[in-house]
This record gives sequence, C-alpha cells and structure tokens, in this order.
Amino acid sequence: MIHSARIAFNQAFSPEKYRAFLAQIESDFPGQLDFRVAETPIFVPRVLTNKLLRACDDIVDGITQPSFREQTEGAIPNEARVPHEPLDGPGAHTQFLAVDFAVCRDEQGELTPQLIELQGFPSLYAFQPYLASQFRAYYPVPDELSHLFSVATNDEYTQALRQLIVGNCNPEEVILLEIFPEKQKTRVDFALTEKAIGVKAVCLTKIRKEGRQLLYERDGRMVPIRRIYNRLIFDDLRNFPDLQTDFKLTDDVHVEWVGHPNWFFRISKYTLPLLKSPFIPASHYLSDLNEYPADLENYVLKPLFSFAGSGVKINITPDDLASIPADQRAGYLLQHKVTYDPVIQSPDGLVKCEIRMLFIWPKGDARPTLLTNLARLSRGEMIGVNFNKNKDWVGGTVCFFEK
Repeated sequence: MIHSARIAFNQAFSPEKYRAFLAQIESDFPGQLDFRVAETPIFVPRVLTNKLLRACDDIVDGITQPSFREQTEGAIPNEARVPHEPLDGPGAHTQFLAVDFAVCRDEQGELTPQLIELQGFPSLYAFQPYLASQFRAYYPVPDELSHLFSVATNDEYTQALRQLIVGNCNPEEVILLEIFPEKQKTRVDFALTEKAIGVKAVCLTKIRKEGRQLLYERDGRMVPIRRIYNRLIFDDLRNFPDLQTDFKLTDDVHVEWVGHPNWFFRISKYTLPLLKSPFIPASHYLSDLNEYPADLENYVLKPLFSFAGSGVKINITPDDLASIPADQRAGYLLQHKVTYDPVIQSPDGLVKCEIRMLFIWPKGDARPTLLTNLARLSRGEMIGVNFNKNKDWVGGTVCFFEK
C-alpha cells in the first residue's frame, strides 16, 4: 500500500529468497512452523495507520464502559464459566485484546478499516516481532516503518510481555496452557514464548491437582503453578469428548490467570452489537430481530461461539434464518458484509488483507496498550487457511506502519 516500499520489495523478491527465508525459520525452530507464512509483509501508509488507531480507540471506549461487564454476562456459557474472575479493582479486565480489521475502500475511494472480529484472548504475541525481524533480514524494509507501537524495539516489547505474563514470579511457576501443544499449528509461537520469557507450554493432561494447588513435572520435579498464560480454547476441548484430566478449567483452584478465560467470551463476536463507530459494520443478535433486513444479501451469519471461521455463512436467505430453532437464535450474529479491497500487489495480481492489532492490558491500567500487529493475506472468498489452499502470496504476515 506504500507504493515505493512495495516496488522495492517486489523487485528484491524471488522464490529462492522466499525459500531461504522459510529455511531460516525452520533452522531456528525445527518442525515448529505449521502454518503458511506469506511471501510479503504489508506496508501501511500513514492515512490508514491513523484510521486504524481511531477505530481502536472507538472499540476501547466501548469495552471500558462501566456497563460492559453487565452487558456481556450472557456471553459466557454456564458450562464454560471459570471461577475467580476479578470483578472490580486492578485486573478486572482482559489482559489481551486482538482486533481484526478488513482493509477496504470508502465511498471516496480512500483506504479504510472495517472491524471483522475481536477477542479478549492472546494471539501470536511472541512470533510477530520475530517474523518482522526475519523480513528485515531478508528484504528491504524502510527504517522509518515499524511493526511496533508504544515501544521502540523488540527487546522493549519482550520486557513488556514478560512483565505481563511472568510478573514477579519465577518463570518455571508460570505455564502456557494448551491441549496437546506439540500438535497445535501455533506451536512456533509457544517455542518463541519459552525462548523469550522462559514460560513452557504445558498440556492440560499433564497438570496434576492436589486440593486447590496445581502442579506439573519439569526436569523430574513437581513444580507448583502460580500463573497460567491461557492459550486453551473451550472449543478445542470438544474435539476430545473422552479426555480424562486431573484438572478442569472450571475447577476452583489457587492460580492466577493471564488472562482469565471468561474474557475469551466477553470480548468476542458477542461484543460487536454493543460497539458503535464508522469503522464497525452494523451487527445484530439474531434473537433481537423481529424482521430481517431487506438487503439480506449484504449480511453474513456467524455463530457467536465458534472461531477460525467455523460455521460462517456468507450467502444467506430468509429460509436459512428461519430454519434456526428459536432456542438457538441467541447464539447467532447477523453482521453487515464488508468488501475487502485487493490492495497488495503480488507478481501476478492483487491480494486482499486483514490487519489484527495486538494489545496488552496490565493490571491497574485504565486502558489497553497497543504493542504490535498480525496480518493475513487472502485470495479466497474468506480470510483463512481453508479458503486459500494451493495459492501463493497468502497466509500470515506482519505490517510495517508509517506513523
């Protein structure tokens, strides 16, 4: 999107250099990269950077309203409610915030962001600064562009992440919680997290419970768990209906969550109808609608409690909506479609993109702090792996912003 940076990058690009770029990641973290990294970063011009920041401010204004907690009580399924969520004072908020925007054009033809989804849950916080450094090592990236906000260097970024996740604890008493982390597609981020801040990924099945105390084995010792950096999504557990574990997320245990699992539900698709901004498409809970919009072809249907695009219907009819039982309608969102504008010039055409802004929210802070970003390129109907199979210049990447 920054023409000069794009021209310089594309002139420097070659399939051989891209293979060397991927080979370096494999050398640094053998067998850990299990998702497609795109061939290019995104170069974001100042006008779009400023709009993204304004859009983020509008969203933060919404989720910091005193009424937000009460408005989102219904987001948490009873069977997934985790005890000891801080209800007031320092820490009575998510510790992580990720906000996804489609890059579109407005009526004047200018680039503009449109909110797609948001989550009060960690993303690839350790991988993104590493990925940015790899792009700089292999390709021309202008010095005046940055993948960071609020901090100046990757070292400062790591310090902020370490303070949030580890705090004053011994890092071995803090775990990154997942289910079968060695099989997760995001496991390269787990490896980078351990390298950066000393926190290991531990499988739910490996945790032992003694009364209200949790422990795990490390180097032949049973180590008490004081903090959990939670990367486990309840939806993943549904894939293992017969799984037997000593510890269940809903157990009453003596541990501090970073961040608390209830915020995965509070800040989610459930939040969208509660937010207002020029950068947020109109959204409605299906259960709130007595009649459907006349231009239904301009809306998309999303299950509230799913992720990674699961269950999303792009082309819907009144019959599709009428077929949803009354007792399930509260679990669906009707959202106005956005039109991704293909703005990234690849060697053989234009590519669409989505930008995820990544925040941390330390205890005691009035508002979250924007630190970095994640981006995805797509040639398919939707952003995501399943819609971009056997295509190039697609996948995960990072933005460098003009500020």
